[in-house]
Amino acid sequence: MKIALLEPLGIGEEMVRALAQPLIDAGHEFVYYDAKTTDVEELKRRSAGCEIVVIANNPYPGEVVCGADALKMLDVAFTGIDHVGLEACRERGVLVCNAANYSNQTVAELVIGLVIDLYRKILPGDAAVRAGGASAGLMGREICGKTVGIVGTGRIGTITANLFRAFGAKVVAYSRTRKPELEAQGVEYMLLDELMRESDIISLHVPNNASTRRMIGREQIALMKPTAILVNCARGPVLDAAALADALNEGRIAGAGIDVFDCEPPIPESDPLRSARNTVLTPHVAFLSEESMVRRAHIVFDNIWAYLKGVPENVCKL
Repeated sequence: MKIALLEPLGIGEEMVRALAQPLIDAGHEFVYYDAKTTDVEELKRRSAGCEIVVIANNPYPGEVVCGADALKMLDVAFTGIDHVGLEACRERGVLVCNAANYSNQTVAELVIGLVIDLYRKILPGDAAVRAGGASAGLMGREICGKTVGIVGTGRIGTITANLFRAFGAKVVAYSRTRKPELEAQGVEYMLLDELMRESDIISLHVPNNASTRRMIGREQIALMKPTAILVNCARGPVLDAAALADALNEGRIAGAGIDVFDCEPPIPESDPLRSARNTVLTPHVAFLSEESMVRRAHIVFDNIWAYLKGVPENVCKL
């Protein structure tokens, strides 16, 4: 069986080769490409003859799926699969597996980091010191005692809620499915509009799909307190970026921490968040840590072995 890894996994090539060697020893062909490409024809070439293809967050459109005649299993080294041509996978019967849970802790910790940056004005403080300034205008705020609204209490949302609780915050939540363990810890579930009104800090943790796209729009943002901040380390399209930028620039909310956008970075100059006030932006790095990359690589190769044994794991519903 031919297996191809079409892009780097954020780990050294030595580790990739070590993880792949048992597959090679078992008689399978393994091909590794150490550079990304978004060129459709090159992706087709790399996928040619492969029964298993491994990608990360690089787009793998339906045209490529349809051109990969031998493809049986697409192993996505990422949590979300919205960058994959899913309709083509459905039509061709291609199994799609993801790397669920590899970055849960890493994403949750960046949420905390963005909030602390906004609350304690770390970036403005750094700029002030480098410009020869002092503490004027750098009065901060504490997380302790604030109300944090978690939108989506899946695994990452749950970890984030627990981290905020450790800081002494009150946590409220909105989610399609309630978590009894969070309710037992005092987390109150409420309607989304109520959460938007009551929260001092709002953190988004929902996937990008038809039911969540632009779920945080102008109407929801208009409900926020003037002192509230919003963090999005989930998916860009769940948030109306233009509405958020308007609220920030008009001083209707206090700040935002954004790691995800409508497209993958680099973000065009036309993106309204690039010039929004009181905003900390990171280039989709919430999932990216040394530890998470190692976890992800192991999950990816475990997915391959599970498929080869006829008991696939981390199968995505298409």
